[in-house]
Amino acid sequence: MIRVLANDGMDPNAVEELLRNGIEVNTTHYEGEALAEKVQEYDIMTVRSATKVREPLIDKMAESGRMKLLLRGGVGIDNIDVAYAEEKGIQVKNTPLASAISVAEATLAHMLSFSRNLHLSNHTMRSGQWNKKQYEGTELYGKTIGLVGFGSIAKEVALRAHALGMTVLYTNRSGPKPEFANYAYVGMDELLERSDYVSLHTPSKADHSALIGKAELDKMKDHAVLLNLARGDLVDEEALAEALEQGTIRGACLDVFHKEPLENATLLQDRISLSPHIGGSTKEAQGRIGWELVQHILDFTKEAK
Repeated sequence: MIRVLANDGMDPNAVEELLRNGIEVNTTHYEGEALAEKVQEYDIMTVRSATKVREPLIDKMAESGRMKLLLRGGVGIDNIDVAYAEEKGIQVKNTPLASAISVAEATLAHMLSFSRNLHLSNHTMRSGQWNKKQYEGTELYGKTIGLVGFGSIAKEVALRAHALGMTVLYTNRSGPKPEFANYAYVGMDELLERSDYVSLHTPSKADHSALIGKAELDKMKDHAVLLNLARGDLVDEEALAEALEQGTIRGACLDVFHKEPLENATLLQDRISLSPHIGGSTKEAQGRIGWELVQHILDFTKEAK
């Protein structure tokens, strides 16, 4: 029998489908030594963002030789040492399309909330304040959004931003995409200089250094807003806090952080719209992620026979 360790949980409907196909599923979350021991008992492990699959854990998987497939429920796979796992004979796959719409909608939600001060008024009204004059906002219509990275999530953001009347710029490593003629491909510096909203959609850098630091923030407009719903280490949080304090940029919208749960108190300020890493947390996305995981597992099962 194929055994699956869904260490960061799995959609209940996906679990039921696997059980119907004679596949055992354990959705208990393990950490540390307990996880290192458990992985030797399973053929497949699925993770989301909580579990980090680094070389020592992969070594434990390889000890028994049983683990053959690592699945990441989500877009990025930078919480897995992919090359090392594959060296040990363990395949690594993800679900790149499942949560794209959810993260894109969360990006737009942050932009709308920040531009109209909803992230503030939702709280101040509860304490009896009526700050009508203080909360004059700005429209997204006619503004420019710059997308750093142009994968599945960024494309969904671009579609929605364009529908709202925004000019869409994008930059990525592979160059312009002729099929997206409604959007303009530019270099990174030009994107930072021209955008009213800069939204990050890339994996972590190989060395986990910041993509956006003081030098990049200094290139942005003083009324620009930085959005990061991708990876926490893409932004130098200290440089961001300083830029906001000095008025280098107007604000930020953050869903991901260097340390989670959030520990950096300098980010708890009115110029930042915050959410607790919920970009892909919708019922629809969880269902799609679960279904894509099921497909990967069933394909593996067929090949293993």
